[in-house]
Amino acid sequence: MNNSSLIFFIFNVLFADKGNSFYLCTKQIEMENYIIKSVQVVNDGKIQTKDVYIKNGRFEKIDNQLNIQERVIELNGDGLYLTPGLIDDQVHFREPGLTHKAEIATESRAAVAGGVTSYMEMPNVNPPSLNLELLEQKYTRASQCSPANYSFFMGVSNDNAEQALMINQHKNDICGLKIFMGSSTGNMLVDNVVTLENIFSNSEVLIAIHSEHEGIAKANKQRLLDEGVIIDHARFHPIIRDVDTCYEMSVSAIQMAMKFDTRLHILHISTEKELQLFSNMLPLKDKRITSEVCVHHLYFTADDYDKYGNLIKCNPAIKAKENKEALWKALLDDRLDIIATDHAPHTWDEKQQDYMNAPAGVPLVQHSLLMLIEAYKEGRISLEKIVEKACHAPAECFQIKDRGYIQEGYFADAVLVDLNKSTTVSKQNLLYKCGWSPFEGHTFPASIEKTFVSGNLVFSEGKIQEGTVGMRLVFDRK
Repeated sequence: MNNSSLIFFIFNVLFADKGNSFYLCTKQIEMENYIIKSVQVVNDGKIQTKDVYIKNGRFEKIDNQLNIQERVIELNGDGLYLTPGLIDDQVHFREPGLTHKAEIATESRAAVAGGVTSYMEMPNVNPPSLNLELLEQKYTRASQCSPANYSFFMGVSNDNAEQALMINQHKNDICGLKIFMGSSTGNMLVDNVVTLENIFSNSEVLIAIHSEHEGIAKANKQRLLDEGVIIDHARFHPIIRDVDTCYEMSVSAIQMAMKFDTRLHILHISTEKELQLFSNMLPLKDKRITSEVCVHHLYFTADDYDKYGNLIKCNPAIKAKENKEALWKALLDDRLDIIATDHAPHTWDEKQQDYMNAPAGVPLVQHSLLMLIEAYKEGRISLEKIVEKACHAPAECFQIKDRGYIQEGYFADAVLVDLNKSTTVSKQNLLYKCGWSPFEGHTFPASIEKTFVSGNLVFSEGKIQEGTVGMRLVFDRK
Protein backbone atom coordinates (compact mmCIF):
# COMPACT_ATOMS: atom_id res chain seq x y z
CA MET A 1 0.00 0.00 0.00
CA ASN A 2 1.42 3.43 -0.91
CA ASN A 3 1.53 6.44 1.40
CA SER A 4 -1.45 8.17 -0.18
CA SER A 5 -3.58 5.09 0.41
CA LEU A 6 -2.52 5.08 4.04
CA ILE A 7 -3.75 8.65 4.37
CA PHE A 8 -7.26 7.74 3.26
CA PHE A 9 -7.93 4.32 4.75
CA ILE A 10 -7.56 2.31 7.90
CA PHE A 11 -8.01 -1.41 7.32
CA ASN A 12 -9.42 -3.90 9.78
CA VAL A 13 -8.94 -7.43 8.45
CA LEU A 14 -11.33 -9.74 10.26
CA PHE A 15 -11.00 -13.52 10.17
CA ALA A 16 -13.92 -15.06 12.03
CA ASP A 17 -15.78 -18.36 12.06
CA LYS A 18 -17.74 -17.62 8.90
CA GLY A 19 -17.43 -20.81 6.91
CA ASN A 20 -15.77 -19.89 3.65
CA SER A 21 -16.52 -16.19 3.86
CA PHE A 22 -13.92 -13.50 4.40
CA TYR A 23 -14.48 -9.83 4.96
CA LEU A 24 -12.00 -7.03 4.54
CA CYS A 25 -13.79 -4.32 6.47
CA THR A 26 -12.50 -0.82 5.97
CA LYS A 27 -13.25 2.48 7.57
CA GLN A 28 -12.81 5.45 5.32
CA ILE A 29 -11.39 8.55 7.03
CA GLU A 30 -12.03 11.05 4.26
CA MET A 31 -15.27 10.87 2.32
CA GLU A 32 -16.36 12.19 -1.03
CA ASN A 33 -18.94 14.92 -1.46
CA TYR A 34 -21.70 14.52 -4.06
CA ILE A 35 -24.25 16.56 -5.91
CA ILE A 36 -27.21 14.79 -7.49
CA LYS A 37 -28.61 17.02 -10.21
CA SER A 38 -32.26 17.30 -11.27
CA VAL A 39 -33.52 14.32 -9.31
CA GLN A 40 -37.10 13.65 -8.23
CA VAL A 41 -36.90 13.92 -4.44
CA VAL A 42 -39.58 11.92 -2.61
CA ASN A 43 -39.82 13.35 0.87
CA ASP A 44 -42.31 14.60 3.45
CA GLY A 45 -45.38 13.92 1.32
CA LYS A 46 -44.09 15.60 -1.85
CA ILE A 47 -42.18 14.79 -5.04
CA GLN A 48 -40.07 17.71 -6.26
CA THR A 49 -37.27 18.11 -8.80
CA LYS A 50 -34.22 19.28 -6.86
CA ASP A 51 -30.45 19.29 -6.77
CA VAL A 52 -29.17 17.53 -3.67
CA TYR A 53 -25.74 18.40 -2.29
CA ILE A 54 -24.19 15.87 0.11
CA LYS A 55 -21.24 17.16 2.12
CA ASN A 56 -19.35 15.58 5.01
CA GLY A 57 -21.93 12.85 5.36
CA ARG A 58 -25.02 15.06 5.56
CA PHE A 59 -27.49 16.79 3.29
CA GLU A 60 -25.83 20.17 2.96
CA LYS A 61 -28.19 21.86 0.49
CA ILE A 62 -31.40 20.89 -1.30
CA ASP A 63 -32.55 23.43 -3.85
CA ASN A 64 -32.95 24.23 -7.53
CA GLN A 65 -29.96 24.49 -9.89
CA LEU A 66 -27.23 24.45 -7.27
CA ASN A 67 -23.83 25.72 -8.33
CA ILE A 68 -21.21 24.14 -6.06
CA GLN A 69 -17.72 25.61 -6.28
CA GLU A 70 -16.03 23.00 -4.10
CA ARG A 71 -14.66 19.65 -5.29
CA VAL A 72 -17.65 17.38 -5.72
CA ILE A 73 -18.72 14.27 -7.63
CA GLU A 74 -21.68 15.12 -9.83
CA LEU A 75 -24.38 12.53 -10.50
CA ASN A 76 -27.10 12.94 -13.10
CA GLY A 77 -30.47 12.36 -11.46
CA ASP A 78 -32.55 13.07 -14.55
CA GLY A 79 -35.43 10.58 -14.69
CA LEU A 80 -34.47 9.04 -11.33
CA TYR A 81 -36.07 9.23 -7.89
CA LEU A 82 -34.27 9.89 -4.62
CA THR A 83 -35.85 8.58 -1.43
CA PRO A 84 -34.57 8.53 2.13
CA GLY A 85 -32.90 5.25 3.02
CA LEU A 86 -35.31 2.71 4.43
CA ILE A 87 -35.15 2.07 8.18
CA ASP A 88 -36.00 -1.57 8.93
CA ASP A 89 -37.02 -1.94 12.56
CA GLN A 90 -37.03 -5.74 12.56
CA VAL A 91 -34.32 -7.97 11.13
CA HIS A 92 -32.60 -11.19 12.22
CA PHE A 93 -28.96 -11.30 11.12
CA ARG A 94 -28.21 -14.47 13.16
CA GLU A 95 -24.90 -13.40 14.68
CA PRO A 96 -23.53 -14.67 17.01
CA GLY A 97 -24.06 -18.40 17.11
CA LEU A 98 -26.18 -18.98 14.00
CA THR A 99 -23.77 -17.79 11.35
CA HIS A 100 -24.35 -20.83 9.14
CA LYS A 101 -27.62 -19.03 8.26
CA ALA A 102 -26.50 -15.40 8.09
CA GLU A 103 -24.18 -12.85 9.64
CA ILE A 104 -24.06 -9.12 10.15
CA ALA A 105 -21.58 -8.60 7.32
CA THR A 106 -23.56 -10.47 4.67
CA GLU A 107 -27.06 -9.35 5.56
CA SER A 108 -26.12 -5.69 5.98
CA ARG A 109 -24.72 -5.79 2.46
CA ALA A 110 -27.97 -7.28 1.21
CA ALA A 111 -29.76 -4.48 3.08
CA VAL A 112 -27.94 -1.61 1.38
CA ALA A 113 -28.29 -3.34 -1.99
CA GLY A 114 -32.02 -3.13 -1.38
CA GLY A 115 -32.06 0.49 -0.22
CA VAL A 116 -32.20 -0.26 3.52
CA THR A 117 -29.68 2.09 5.13
CA SER A 118 -30.46 1.45 8.82
CA TYR A 119 -31.63 -1.64 10.66
CA MET A 120 -32.61 -2.75 14.16
CA GLU A 121 -31.65 -6.34 14.83
CA MET A 122 -33.28 -8.85 17.16
CA PRO A 123 -31.84 -10.60 20.24
CA ASN A 124 -32.74 -14.26 19.56
CA VAL A 125 -29.22 -15.34 18.65
CA ASN A 126 -26.86 -17.72 20.50
CA PRO A 127 -26.25 -16.69 23.20
CA PRO A 128 -29.33 -14.45 23.32
CA SER A 129 -28.70 -10.73 23.80
CA LEU A 130 -30.00 -10.67 27.38
CA ASN A 131 -27.48 -8.30 28.97
CA LEU A 132 -25.52 -5.20 28.07
CA GLU A 133 -22.23 -7.05 27.66
CA LEU A 134 -23.63 -9.41 25.03
CA LEU A 135 -25.43 -6.54 23.34
CA GLU A 136 -22.25 -4.47 23.10
CA GLN A 137 -20.45 -7.39 21.46
CA LYS A 138 -22.94 -7.12 18.59
CA TYR A 139 -22.43 -3.37 18.34
CA THR A 140 -18.68 -3.93 18.17
CA ARG A 141 -19.06 -6.48 15.39
CA ALA A 142 -21.34 -4.18 13.38
CA SER A 143 -18.89 -1.30 13.78
CA GLN A 144 -16.30 -3.47 12.04
CA CYS A 145 -18.24 -4.83 9.09
CA SER A 146 -21.72 -3.34 8.54
CA PRO A 147 -22.05 -0.88 5.64
CA ALA A 148 -25.52 0.04 6.95
CA ASN A 149 -26.32 1.95 10.14
CA TYR A 150 -27.30 -0.32 13.01
CA SER A 151 -28.97 -0.76 16.35
CA PHE A 152 -29.74 -3.86 18.41
CA PHE A 153 -32.64 -4.73 20.70
CA MET A 154 -32.04 -5.92 24.24
CA GLY A 155 -33.87 -9.21 24.81
CA VAL A 156 -36.14 -10.09 27.70
CA SER A 157 -36.57 -13.50 29.33
CA ASN A 158 -38.54 -14.65 32.34
CA ASP A 159 -35.55 -14.10 34.62
CA ASN A 160 -33.51 -11.15 33.32
CA ALA A 161 -35.74 -8.20 34.24
CA GLU A 162 -33.01 -6.48 36.25
CA GLN A 163 -30.56 -6.72 33.36
CA ALA A 164 -33.17 -5.70 30.80
CA LEU A 165 -34.17 -2.58 32.70
CA MET A 166 -30.56 -1.39 32.72
CA ILE A 167 -31.43 -0.19 29.22
CA ASN A 168 -33.04 2.82 30.92
CA GLN A 169 -29.51 4.13 31.45
CA HIS A 170 -28.81 3.80 27.71
CA LYS A 171 -32.07 5.08 26.25
CA ASN A 172 -30.34 7.21 23.62
CA ASP A 173 -28.06 4.54 22.17
CA ILE A 174 -30.18 1.36 22.16
CA CYS A 175 -33.35 1.04 20.08
CA GLY A 176 -35.48 -0.75 22.67
CA LEU A 177 -36.50 -3.94 24.43
CA LYS A 178 -37.80 -6.98 22.54
CA ILE A 179 -40.23 -9.36 24.18
CA PHE A 180 -41.39 -12.61 22.64
CA MET A 181 -44.74 -12.45 24.37
CA GLY A 182 -46.54 -15.74 24.09
CA SER A 183 -44.30 -17.31 21.44
CA SER A 184 -40.63 -17.76 20.73
CA THR A 185 -37.88 -20.02 19.60
CA GLY A 186 -35.25 -21.02 22.13
CA ASN A 187 -35.51 -19.74 25.70
CA MET A 188 -36.85 -16.25 25.10
CA LEU A 189 -40.56 -16.89 25.64
CA VAL A 190 -41.77 -14.47 28.32
CA ASP A 191 -44.94 -15.73 29.97
CA ASN A 192 -44.31 -14.83 33.61
CA VAL A 193 -46.87 -12.17 34.55
CA VAL A 194 -44.69 -10.75 37.33
CA THR A 195 -41.80 -10.29 34.88
CA LEU A 196 -44.05 -8.72 32.27
CA GLU A 197 -45.59 -6.27 34.72
CA ASN A 198 -42.13 -5.35 36.04
CA ILE A 199 -40.86 -4.62 32.53
CA PHE A 200 -44.03 -2.84 31.31
CA SER A 201 -44.23 -0.65 34.41
CA ASN A 202 -40.55 0.32 34.59
CA SER A 203 -39.22 0.51 31.04
CA GLU A 204 -38.38 4.03 29.89
CA VAL A 205 -37.81 2.89 26.32
CA LEU A 206 -39.98 1.42 23.60
CA ILE A 207 -40.97 -2.23 24.05
CA ALA A 208 -41.40 -4.19 20.83
CA ILE A 209 -43.27 -7.47 21.04
CA HIS A 210 -43.80 -10.59 19.00
CA SER A 211 -47.44 -11.30 19.75
CA GLU A 212 -48.68 -14.86 19.30
CA HIS A 213 -50.39 -17.11 21.84
CA GLU A 214 -48.46 -20.37 21.87
CA GLY A 215 -51.19 -22.14 23.84
CA ILE A 216 -53.78 -21.46 21.13
CA ALA A 217 -51.38 -22.60 18.40
CA LYS A 218 -50.68 -25.86 20.25
CA ALA A 219 -54.41 -26.45 20.77
CA ASN A 220 -55.08 -25.88 17.06
CA LYS A 221 -52.40 -28.38 16.13
CA GLN A 222 -53.72 -30.96 18.57
CA ARG A 223 -57.25 -30.53 17.24
CA LEU A 224 -56.07 -31.33 13.73
CA LEU A 225 -54.20 -34.41 14.96
CA ASP A 226 -57.25 -35.58 16.92
CA GLU A 227 -59.27 -35.29 13.72
CA GLY A 228 -56.80 -37.58 11.98
CA VAL A 229 -55.34 -34.84 9.77
CA ILE A 230 -51.85 -35.49 8.43
CA ILE A 231 -50.06 -32.18 8.92
CA ASP A 232 -47.60 -32.47 6.08
CA HIS A 233 -47.55 -29.12 4.27
CA ALA A 234 -47.09 -25.43 4.98
CA ARG A 235 -50.70 -24.80 3.96
CA PHE A 236 -51.57 -25.89 7.53
CA HIS A 237 -49.46 -23.09 9.00
CA PRO A 238 -52.20 -20.39 9.01
CA ILE A 239 -54.62 -22.94 10.45
CA ILE A 240 -52.33 -23.76 13.36
CA ARG A 241 -51.06 -20.21 13.89
CA ASP A 242 -54.45 -18.70 13.16
CA VAL A 243 -56.06 -15.29 13.59
CA ASP A 244 -56.92 -15.81 17.26
CA THR A 245 -53.34 -16.87 18.00
CA CYS A 246 -52.31 -13.33 17.10
CA TYR A 247 -55.34 -11.41 18.29
CA GLU A 248 -55.57 -12.77 21.83
CA MET A 249 -51.94 -12.00 22.66
CA SER A 250 -52.11 -8.54 21.06
CA VAL A 251 -55.12 -7.75 23.24
CA SER A 252 -53.22 -8.86 26.34
CA ALA A 253 -50.19 -6.76 25.44
CA ILE A 254 -52.26 -3.65 24.76
CA GLN A 255 -54.20 -4.05 28.00
CA MET A 256 -50.95 -4.25 29.96
CA ALA A 257 -49.48 -1.27 28.11
CA MET A 258 -52.57 0.81 28.82
CA LYS A 259 -52.43 -0.17 32.49
CA PHE A 260 -48.86 1.13 32.86
CA ASP A 261 -48.81 3.75 30.07
CA THR A 262 -46.03 1.78 28.39
CA ARG A 263 -44.55 2.78 25.04
CA LEU A 264 -45.55 -0.36 23.13
CA HIS A 265 -44.80 -1.33 19.53
CA ILE A 266 -46.46 -4.49 18.17
CA LEU A 267 -44.48 -6.13 15.40
CA HIS A 268 -45.69 -7.82 12.20
CA ILE A 269 -49.47 -7.44 12.41
CA SER A 270 -50.93 -10.08 10.10
CA THR A 271 -54.70 -10.23 10.69
CA GLU A 272 -57.75 -8.15 9.92
CA LYS A 273 -59.08 -8.80 13.42
CA GLU A 274 -56.12 -7.15 15.12
CA LEU A 275 -56.65 -3.90 13.21
CA GLN A 276 -59.57 -2.93 15.45
CA LEU A 277 -57.00 -2.55 18.25
CA PHE A 278 -55.24 0.39 16.58
CA SER A 279 -56.22 4.00 16.03
CA ASN A 280 -55.49 6.70 13.46
CA MET A 281 -56.91 9.47 15.61
CA LEU A 282 -53.51 10.74 16.80
CA PRO A 283 -50.37 11.70 14.88
CA LEU A 284 -47.62 9.12 15.16
CA LYS A 285 -45.51 11.26 17.49
CA ASP A 286 -48.32 11.23 20.06
CA LYS A 287 -49.16 7.52 19.93
CA ARG A 288 -48.19 5.35 22.91
CA ILE A 289 -49.17 2.14 21.11
CA THR A 290 -47.91 1.67 17.56
CA SER A 291 -47.88 -1.12 15.01
CA GLU A 292 -45.86 -2.58 12.18
CA VAL A 293 -46.76 -4.54 9.07
CA CYS A 294 -44.23 -6.60 7.13
CA VAL A 295 -43.79 -6.70 3.38
CA HIS A 296 -44.52 -10.41 3.07
CA HIS A 297 -47.91 -10.04 4.75
CA LEU A 298 -48.70 -7.32 2.21
CA TYR A 299 -47.45 -9.43 -0.70
CA PHE A 300 -48.39 -13.09 -0.19
CA THR A 301 -51.61 -14.84 0.88
CA ALA A 302 -52.39 -18.32 2.14
CA ASP A 303 -53.08 -19.31 -1.47
CA ASP A 304 -49.33 -19.00 -2.12
CA TYR A 305 -48.36 -21.91 0.15
CA ASP A 306 -49.13 -24.33 -2.68
CA LYS A 307 -46.43 -22.69 -4.80
CA TYR A 308 -43.83 -21.76 -2.20
CA GLY A 309 -44.41 -24.23 0.64
CA ASN A 310 -41.92 -23.82 3.49
CA LEU A 311 -40.16 -20.97 1.70
CA ILE A 312 -42.85 -18.60 2.98
CA LYS A 313 -43.40 -20.33 6.31
CA CYS A 314 -43.01 -17.58 8.90
CA ASN A 315 -44.37 -16.50 12.27
CA PRO A 316 -46.92 -14.94 12.34
CA ALA A 317 -48.21 -17.00 9.45
CA ILE A 318 -49.20 -15.53 6.10
CA LYS A 319 -52.98 -15.79 6.17
CA ALA A 320 -56.06 -15.71 3.94
CA LYS A 321 -56.47 -13.04 1.27
CA GLU A 322 -58.98 -10.92 3.20
CA ASN A 323 -56.28 -10.23 5.79
CA LYS A 324 -53.86 -8.93 3.16
CA GLU A 325 -56.50 -6.58 1.77
CA ALA A 326 -57.37 -5.31 5.24
CA LEU A 327 -53.69 -4.72 6.03
CA TRP A 328 -53.31 -2.57 2.92
CA LYS A 329 -56.35 -0.52 3.89
CA ALA A 330 -55.09 0.00 7.45
CA LEU A 331 -51.63 0.97 6.21
CA LEU A 332 -53.08 3.65 3.96
CA ASP A 333 -55.39 5.07 6.65
CA ASP A 334 -52.61 5.11 9.28
CA ARG A 335 -53.85 2.48 11.69
CA LEU A 336 -50.64 0.63 10.77
CA ASP A 337 -47.62 2.84 11.31
CA ILE A 338 -44.47 1.20 9.91
CA ILE A 339 -43.44 -1.15 7.12
CA ALA A 340 -40.60 -3.58 7.88
CA THR A 341 -39.33 -6.99 6.76
CA ASP A 342 -38.73 -9.33 9.72
CA HIS A 343 -35.86 -10.57 7.55
CA ALA A 344 -35.20 -14.07 8.91
CA PRO A 345 -32.91 -16.29 6.80
CA HIS A 346 -32.47 -20.03 7.14
CA THR A 347 -30.41 -22.35 4.99
CA TRP A 348 -31.91 -24.01 1.94
CA ASP A 349 -31.47 -27.45 3.52
CA GLU A 350 -33.29 -26.34 6.66
CA LYS A 351 -36.22 -25.12 4.58
CA GLN A 352 -36.33 -28.41 2.63
CA GLN A 353 -37.24 -30.37 5.74
CA ASP A 354 -40.79 -31.57 6.28
CA TYR A 355 -43.25 -28.86 7.30
CA MET A 356 -43.22 -29.62 11.02
CA ASN A 357 -39.42 -29.37 11.25
CA ALA A 358 -38.73 -26.58 8.77
CA PRO A 359 -37.94 -23.32 10.60
CA ALA A 360 -40.08 -20.22 10.19
CA GLY A 361 -38.64 -17.14 8.52
CA VAL A 362 -38.05 -15.58 5.09
CA PRO A 363 -35.06 -13.58 3.73
CA LEU A 364 -36.47 -10.26 2.52
CA VAL A 365 -34.26 -7.25 3.29
CA GLN A 366 -32.70 -7.04 -0.20
CA HIS A 367 -36.09 -6.74 -1.92
CA SER A 368 -38.43 -4.87 0.41
CA LEU A 369 -38.24 -1.56 -1.46
CA LEU A 370 -38.67 -3.31 -4.80
CA MET A 371 -41.72 -5.14 -3.42
CA LEU A 372 -43.23 -1.83 -2.38
CA ILE A 373 -42.47 -0.19 -5.72
CA GLU A 374 -44.17 -3.10 -7.45
CA ALA A 375 -47.23 -2.32 -5.31
CA TYR A 376 -46.91 1.33 -6.38
CA LYS A 377 -46.87 0.26 -10.04
CA GLU A 378 -50.03 -1.76 -9.36
CA GLY A 379 -51.75 1.34 -7.94
CA ARG A 380 -51.89 0.13 -4.33
CA ILE A 381 -49.77 2.84 -2.74
CA SER A 382 -48.05 6.11 -3.65
CA LEU A 383 -44.31 6.68 -3.55
CA GLU A 384 -44.90 9.34 -0.93
CA LYS A 385 -46.72 6.83 1.30
CA ILE A 386 -43.97 4.24 0.88
CA VAL A 387 -41.43 6.80 2.08
CA GLU A 388 -43.69 7.85 4.95
CA LYS A 389 -44.12 4.30 6.25
CA ALA A 390 -40.68 2.84 5.54
CA CYS A 391 -38.46 5.89 6.21
CA HIS A 392 -40.15 8.74 8.10
CA ALA A 393 -42.32 6.66 10.44
CA PRO A 394 -39.55 4.41 11.83
CA ALA A 395 -37.47 7.51 12.54
CA GLU A 396 -40.41 9.16 14.32
CA CYS A 397 -41.55 6.02 16.13
CA PHE A 398 -38.11 5.21 17.56
CA GLN A 399 -37.04 8.88 17.85
CA ILE A 400 -33.94 8.35 15.73
CA LYS A 401 -31.78 11.43 15.61
CA ASP A 402 -31.18 13.14 12.24
CA ARG A 403 -32.30 10.32 9.97
CA GLY A 404 -35.34 9.22 7.96
CA TYR A 405 -35.76 12.38 5.86
CA ILE A 406 -34.03 14.11 2.96
CA GLN A 407 -33.57 17.29 4.93
CA GLU A 408 -30.74 19.78 5.24
CA GLY A 409 -28.60 18.93 8.24
CA TYR A 410 -29.72 15.29 8.39
CA PHE A 411 -27.38 12.39 7.70
CA ALA A 412 -27.35 11.60 3.99
CA ASP A 413 -29.03 8.18 3.98
CA ALA A 414 -30.63 7.95 0.55
CA VAL A 415 -31.55 5.65 -2.32
CA LEU A 416 -31.47 6.49 -6.02
CA VAL A 417 -34.15 4.50 -7.83
CA ASP A 418 -34.85 3.96 -11.53
CA LEU A 419 -38.55 3.27 -12.07
CA ASN A 420 -37.98 2.51 -15.76
CA LYS A 421 -35.42 -0.24 -15.30
CA SER A 422 -36.34 -3.72 -14.11
CA THR A 423 -34.57 -6.11 -11.74
CA THR A 424 -34.74 -9.88 -12.13
CA VAL A 425 -33.83 -11.79 -8.98
CA SER A 426 -31.33 -14.60 -9.43
CA LYS A 427 -28.83 -16.49 -7.32
CA GLN A 428 -26.11 -14.45 -9.01
CA ASN A 429 -27.36 -11.14 -7.56
CA LEU A 430 -28.49 -12.39 -4.14
CA LEU A 431 -26.31 -11.19 -1.25
CA TYR A 432 -27.95 -13.24 1.51
CA LYS A 433 -25.61 -15.82 3.02
CA CYS A 434 -28.40 -18.42 2.77
CA GLY A 435 -28.23 -17.99 -1.02
CA TRP A 436 -31.92 -18.25 -1.82
CA SER A 437 -35.04 -16.10 -2.07
CA PRO A 438 -38.71 -16.84 -2.78
CA PHE A 439 -38.38 -14.20 -5.51
CA GLU A 440 -35.81 -16.04 -7.63
CA GLY A 441 -36.87 -15.67 -11.26
CA HIS A 442 -39.25 -12.81 -10.45
CA THR A 443 -38.78 -9.47 -12.22
CA PHE A 444 -39.46 -6.31 -10.24
CA PRO A 445 -40.40 -3.19 -12.25
CA ALA A 446 -37.65 -0.95 -10.80
CA SER A 447 -33.96 -0.91 -9.99
CA ILE A 448 -31.95 0.26 -6.97
CA GLU A 449 -29.20 2.26 -8.68
CA LYS A 450 -27.27 3.73 -5.74
CA THR A 451 -27.45 3.71 -1.96
CA PHE A 452 -25.83 6.29 0.30
CA VAL A 453 -25.25 5.68 4.01
CA SER A 454 -24.23 8.69 6.07
CA GLY A 455 -23.00 10.30 2.87
CA ASN A 456 -20.93 7.32 1.72
CA LEU A 457 -21.77 5.63 -1.57
CA VAL A 458 -22.11 2.00 -0.44
CA PHE A 459 -23.95 0.45 -3.39
CA SER A 460 -23.80 1.44 -7.04
CA GLU A 461 -24.98 -0.21 -10.25
CA GLY A 462 -25.30 -3.69 -8.81
CA LYS A 463 -22.16 -3.77 -6.69
CA ILE A 464 -21.27 -3.13 -3.06
CA GLN A 465 -18.76 -0.29 -2.78
CA GLU A 466 -16.45 -1.58 -0.06
CA GLY A 467 -14.54 0.84 2.10
CA THR A 468 -16.89 2.25 4.72
CA VAL A 469 -18.93 1.16 7.69
CA GLY A 470 -22.24 2.52 8.94
CA MET A 471 -22.90 4.30 12.19
CA ARG A 472 -24.57 3.32 15.44
CA LEU A 473 -28.03 4.86 15.51
CA VAL A 474 -28.58 7.57 18.11
CA PHE A 475 -32.00 8.20 19.66
CA ASP A 476 -33.33 11.55 20.81
CA ARG A 477 -35.21 10.53 23.96
CA LYS A 478 -35.75 12.73 26.98
